[in-house]
Amino acid sequence: QLQLVESGGGLVQPGGSLRLSCEGLGFTLDYSAIGWFRQAPGKEREGVSCISQSGDRTVYADSAKGRFTISRDNAKNTVYLQMNSLTPEDTAVYYCAAGALAVVTPTLAFTHSHYDFWGQGTQVTVSS
Repeated sequence: QLQLVESGGGLVQPGGSLRLSCEGLGFTLDYSAIGWFRQAPGKEREGVSCISQSGDRTVYADSAKGRFTISRDNAKNTVYLQMNSLTPEDTAVYYCAAGALAVVTPTLAFTHSHYDFWGQGTQVTVSS
């Protein structure tokens, strides 16, 4: 069975950090661009970051720039999202998604329909 599995979410205080992981089960992520999205209660799902197949191209939403870092370890079939300086506004369910994006640009990377597989999400709560 083909799955994307997110992990690493939890409760953290403002200013804290978390590292989310997205692991591919049953298929290799080598040929996929991987995007991270999030959805807060009452809001639409929004793109956070994306990394190209080779890892040489990354894009970030304005809300993530300077605080979040996306990376991939193809040997572990895993993509990471390091999140620093977290604020309550970052509270959301975070999803990773895999898609065959030939080019990674903010417009393409944050369009949901470009992704074929989605994980179930991991909750991130930033609160004191």
